[in-house]
Amino acid sequence: MASFAALCGVSPVERSSGRRQFRRLNRGGDRQANAALHRMVFTRLRVDPRTQDYYERRIKEGKTRREIVRCLKRYAAREVFHLVKQL
Repeated sequence: MASFAALCGVSPVERSSGRRQFRRLNRGGDRQANAALHRMVFTRLRVDPRTQDYYERRIKEGKTRREIVRCLKRYAAREVFHLVKQL
């Protein structure tokens, strides 16, 4: 799973700016796979009630839109991995 996430460019990379530590997405990997996950996430944000509820819950926790999209891309990559693995 981790190697698939790295291939898609959605594996987390630790980043620090002095006082604050956070993660960002890996900028490497297959850009077309990353673009497909990006489209999946933003389509889900528009039409899927579960994803919209998740987004609202994370906003209330103080997360930024960028952090939420990063998490959603990881979830989408996990789902795609399991679908591909079944083939």
